[in-house]
Amino acid sequence: MSTSVTSAKTPTGGPPKRSVLDKVLNGIERAGNKLPHPVLLFLGLFLIIGTVSTVLAATGTTVTVPGEDKTLAVKGLFSGEGVRWLLENFIPNFTGFPSLGTVLLMMAAVGVAEKTGLLETAVRASIARAPRRLLPYLVAFVSCQAHLMSDVAILVIPPLAALAFKNAGRNPIAGLIGGFACVCAGYAAGFSIGALDALYTGITQQAAAVVPGGESAPTHILINYFFTAAASCVLALIGGFLISRVLEPRLPQPDPTADGEADGEADGEADGEADGDGAGSAVTVTVTARQRTGLLRSGLAVLLYAAVVVTCWLLPGSPLRGEGGALVPSPVLNGIVPLLFVAFVLAGIVYGRTVGTLKRADDAPRMMAESITGMSGYIVLILVISQVIGVFDWSNVGTLLAVKGANLLESAGLTGFTGLVLFVFLVCVLNLFVTSGSALWSLVAPVFVPAFMLLGMEPAVTQAAFRIGDSATQMITPLNPYVFLMLTILRRYEPGAQLGTVMARLSVFVVPFLIAWLVVLGLFYGLGLPLGPGADIHR
Repeated sequence: MSTSVTSAKTPTGGPPKRSVLDKVLNGIERAGNKLPHPVLLFLGLFLIIGTVSTVLAATGTTVTVPGEDKTLAVKGLFSGEGVRWLLENFIPNFTGFPSLGTVLLMMAAVGVAEKTGLLETAVRASIARAPRRLLPYLVAFVSCQAHLMSDVAILVIPPLAALAFKNAGRNPIAGLIGGFACVCAGYAAGFSIGALDALYTGITQQAAAVVPGGESAPTHILINYFFTAAASCVLALIGGFLISRVLEPRLPQPDPTADGEADGEADGEADGEADGDGAGSAVTVTVTARQRTGLLRSGLAVLLYAAVVVTCWLLPGSPLRGEGGALVPSPVLNGIVPLLFVAFVLAGIVYGRTVGTLKRADDAPRMMAESITGMSGYIVLILVISQVIGVFDWSNVGTLLAVKGANLLESAGLTGFTGLVLFVFLVCVLNLFVTSGSALWSLVAPVFVPAFMLLGMEPAVTQAAFRIGDSATQMITPLNPYVFLMLTILRRYEPGAQLGTVMARLSVFVVPFLIAWLVVLGLFYGLGLPLGPGADIHR
């Protein structure tokens, strides 16, 4: 499918008349298509850092971190010392990268819940019988929790939302566009914890280590939990309002002959027994009695498990408490990933056994393996990213850039919340061209995390600001392949729709969502509220 924006010809039969939106989108598309694959991008960055570090080392460049008496000399990668370091640390850089094990562990666990059909059924159950007036708000809320399902959320939620709207007598196009917008804009929000959180946290942890003493900064997987949970509620309210009051009234009525289903799909229900992934061949919002029983049993199992963990955590003298009996920090927070792993696997197994998608003892390990296999591209990317961040740290180029960047922001008066807002806008622009969240965070974190740390802010607040920029403009970049998926589905309801049609409707959500994200961050910042357990704003 061509990704170019097409327009109707002018009445005189001349060349197509292109709107300002068309020109902007085509410009973004052309520029983005010229970017190399993320692996090649980071390989180039590795060579640039190596060259720069070698030149700076040859000129005797040093850096002094504010508040530290020790002066650090920049070390060159392309030197005898640098080559020895790289040979000795190439594998440790990769295998010791914080997010690698965490992401793979979470993907294995979530894979069981996904492939047994638990996650999709939970989404369908949440919107199947929603009141007509509340449906937009419920779709928005569910969409803002969707990063738990990773990219599967974009494949599942918008089509289900369209059918839910259609069944409720509302415009299915509003459900489709609104669901997609809320999934994208709320992708980094939510009460749920998934592989995305692990990925961000691992990169943050490595970036914080650039500053001396940064290893002790809070960088666990829940450092943004309070912020993302609060943001998801605000985004859901705004998203529901925009869908019902702004988007839907301005939409054309769908083609009465369109059913919104993909070609070749059979009619009927997805009963959770048709295949190994818990989904039938048709898109439906119906939930069977067996699936409801599975949801109930899996929910009770997780609640019982959580009650046991919390009870053991709260008991005086418990080994799950921290130093001096503290609840925060404690082994529970430091070990939250394996605890979540057990919760997801337990829920998936109970649900799968109930509905019949998990029949043999080896089904769960097979599902884990399949989920991890899908992360092969991420593993290759981390192989290169880990070396880039490793060189940043070892050569002291990262420290030098952080100190210079902090001084520049301070001299320009862009400290505090103003500096964070500027950083959000920068990420919003970069996100139009680098659509991989992990790649973009890996690019900016080694500079901005330590820079804001030198300005007195914890890594958690920089990561929170990045989440905003990474989510706000994701829906309107032509480099997002799922935009074209939405266009394909939209054409089943509106055959004449073009890419510009989708972009124009999605653009309704960008500014309100960006403002909402920033307001929530501003409230946390202004009131000095922790962004997560043990994760304050200021150092």
